[in-house]
Amino acid sequence: MSRLPISELTALVDGLLEGPRPLPVVLAGDPVLRRPAATYEGQLGDERLGRLVAALREAMHAAPGVGLAAPQAGIPLRLAVIEDPAEVADDVRQARGRAPQPFRVLVNPVYEPVGPRRAAFYEGCLSVPGWQAVVARHETVRLRGQDGSGSEIDEEFTGWPARIVQHETDHLFGTLYLDLAETRSLAGTQAFVERWSQPTPETAASELGFTMPE
Repeated sequence: MSRLPISELTALVDGLLEGPRPLPVVLAGDPVLRRPAATYEGQLGDERLGRLVAALREAMHAAPGVGLAAPQAGIPLRLAVIEDPAEVADDVRQARGRAPQPFRVLVNPVYEPVGPRRAAFYEGCLSVPGWQAVVARHETVRLRGQDGSGSEIDEEFTGWPARIVQHETDHLFGTLYLDLAETRSLAGTQAFVERWSQPTPETAASELGFTMPE
């Protein structure tokens, strides 16, 4: 687990916050994305943490994306932000269980499955731009952790919100979505938009020759 001395950590965050905005997103291949991040234990203080959270939110919106983990900004701490307006077609919303999610700060999140059901859909990642792949994830999860003010979180998420919190929490443990993906489903963004953007990936499974994960 990455545990920078507090002085080095705060210098890293301050340097990032004083640099270009929106924050650049770290791309796959950088070791910070492959190392479990350190537990957040107040190392940044409230004021610096607040500025970092605001910068992560700005970068998430600019990308645009529905979640961003601190390691994706080069900060090896177990922090992430999520927000999803879910501005999608009705058939997509229904098939994927996509519902609007307000802005949330996740601190030291961990999840566990609730029930055996899994759902497989295409997803992408800001740290792996230009690609999409099918990933089977738990349909419902129980998320525990803290929010940005330190209050405890113990909440169930289902459908697309569950996918978002799993994806972002995985980042904090050094896992990218491609580690879990059906590799034969991998598609460039243009091919995905032109061919496989249906509400579910059954057509892609048939045409690309993979079995839908269970």
